[in-house]
Amino acid sequence: MAGVVRGVGGAARLIGGAARAVGQQVPDEVLRLGRRATGGRSLRDAIEGRHVMVTGASSGIGLAAAMKIAQAGGTVLLVARTPEKLESTREAIEQAGGEAHVHRCDLSDFEDIDRMAAEVLERHGHVDILVNNAGRSIRRSLALSYERFHDFERTIQLNYLGAVRLILCLVPPMRERRYGQIVNISSIGVQTNTPRFSAYVASKAALDAFSRCVAPEMMDDNVTITTIHMPLVRTPMIAPTGMYKSFPTLSPDEAAGLITDAIIHRPKRVATPLGNLGQILYAANPKSMDVTLGAAYKLFPDSAAARGDKKKVGPANPEGDTDDDGLTRSAQVFAQMMRGVHW
Repeated sequence: MAGVVRGVGGAARLIGGAARAVGQQVPDEVLRLGRRATGGRSLRDAIEGRHVMVTGASSGIGLAAAMKIAQAGGTVLLVARTPEKLESTREAIEQAGGEAHVHRCDLSDFEDIDRMAAEVLERHGHVDILVNNAGRSIRRSLALSYERFHDFERTIQLNYLGAVRLILCLVPPMRERRYGQIVNISSIGVQTNTPRFSAYVASKAALDAFSRCVAPEMMDDNVTITTIHMPLVRTPMIAPTGMYKSFPTLSPDEAAGLITDAIIHRPKRVATPLGNLGQILYAANPKSMDVTLGAAYKLFPDSAAARGDKKKVGPANPEGDTDDDGLTRSAQVFAQMMRGVHW
């Protein structure tokens, strides 16, 4: 690792030293981000009796967030593509004493979004809080993307355009009732500009920019937007990338805690110290950061699926990013130092 740092010069020493200072504490710091003094305000105070829509609620972060919200007295509107998984989530919530309703939807299909939103408003009248959690991630270098423009199309379709379409459907009743919150699950990659994630990060960055622009328009209507720059979380979405087994991550339950904290406090943004550091350093000296990120790019390989090596793609994930590529010691140290960043 020392050789890599020396090779990229001052920028790497700066970010490496700062990361060592805060990196090992990032998960604990993340979990404390929203927990400011609130005069005893709890999640139950924030959501009891309110309608909370969670997209991507059939697994991972969405499932964990839905369970927490229901346990605190919120009425959870579960949205995802697979009705069987949604029913399983609903049953788990109801067995725990909560209330949940299933609303199947393909969030990459605009007509289906319109249908689902109309169904929700007809049955429930309004949505108080929308958690835009559903998303698609693609990890592939530019050199392997020249013939794969559809990677960019499908990520922007779900992560940006689908989320915006749903917001446009649900915000008018929020503004009329003068209460609402949109919680967008973004990525630490938007702050750190990690290589190989150009399709994914660009789609999340577009949603971030949209949110920054429309937030001032809705202030007088008491409708707020919170962006969570989520660090790496151990969910089914990252499971096919074999090297992530060696990466430090948050659990879905810890990630859901960031969402519930955001609902309680309604901040503008939730981010890790390391993510904020990366954003500041890139703004201050983007060229030097490119050098540092270029060195990191060389440490971590493309996955077997990204390379088109079908022999290394697991049978359970024929289109996934499963690989059996081992990480060098330098790569392992770098991943630990940059806790929560996906490479």
